[in-house]
Amino acid sequence: MPELKTRMIFISHAWSYEEHYLTIEKWFNDTANFTWKNCSVPSTAALTDKTTAGLADGMTRQISPAQVVIILGGMYAAYSGWIDYEISEAKRMNKIIIGVKPWGQERVPIKVQEASICDPVGWNSASVIQAVRLYC
Repeated sequence: MPELKTRMIFISHAWSYEEHYLTIEKWFNDTANFTWKNCSVPSTAALTDKTTAGLADGMTRQISPAQVVIILGGMYAAYSGWIDYEISEAKRMNKIIIGVKPWGQERVPIKVQEASICDPVGWNSASVIQAVRLYC
């Protein structure tokens, strides 16, 4: 069997919606024949510099080694300046962006749709894993 490719992944999320982040993290961890390194910033390892500049620098450092950035397309993303920043940085660094449509959500913010390399994928492990395997 060939050696598995380790994918470097940044999962964008708002800490107030951390259950979405934790679900995707679990999907990646539980998938057979899928290895990955988490480049995200979970709430348990929060950035220490809470200034706007400090948070921006920290997110840039986290996105930098990632091959792919997963953007959760919840409608909160439409109002989040930090999601805008993460999308902007991912684009600036030529990272692959995959939008994910959260469970039960009918719409995905335009900025997530436009940033994603593909149509935002459905809220299930098979769709998310398949997109990462296909584009990364």
